[in-house]
Amino acid sequence: MKQNDPSHELLSEAQELGHEGRAHSGDHAALKLWLRMLATTTQIEAEIRRRLREQFDISLARFDYMAQLYRHKDGMKMRALSKYLMVTGGNITGLTDELAREGLVARESSPTDRRAWIVRLTPKGRRLFETMAAEHEQWILELFSSMDEKSVHQVHAHLGELRVRLLQQDQASQDKA
Repeated sequence: MKQNDPSHELLSEAQELGHEGRAHSGDHAALKLWLRMLATTTQIEAEIRRRLREQFDISLARFDYMAQLYRHKDGMKMRALSKYLMVTGGNITGLTDELAREGLVARESSPTDRRAWIVRLTPKGRRLFETMAAEHEQWILELFSSMDEKSVHQVHAHLGELRVRLLQQDQASQDKA
């Protein structure tokens, strides 16, 4: 990867290098790729956040929370939801309180664990999420429209291989500890 590739030059001219601005011409290609992936992800996430706020007056955190509950029609324990979203229990409690006040989620005690709460989308929450999810899917298709389908599949496969390798390395480190 040359530092003077056309996309780097265009991004630099637009003062939109972001994380890529840290790379130098002598850096390894893997470092440049990492910074480009990070910059691209940050850019896409910022656009999704902006669109969710403008069109639905909702944060990405709320959207992600509702997406998890949508996938679990029978609801989820708040602790499991916290793990799926990789946030603290306090964050989940705050989001649950807000969404419950708006009638988008319902919380009930677990029949098997008196200390746990199960949260699920209400019919109103399901309808809202379905509307948002359909729009979100179109945004993603639009944002990736400059890549042909073959390229999307190739990048997806390569990133999958990378994630598996990273997981294997992590597990090997844990086994040594």
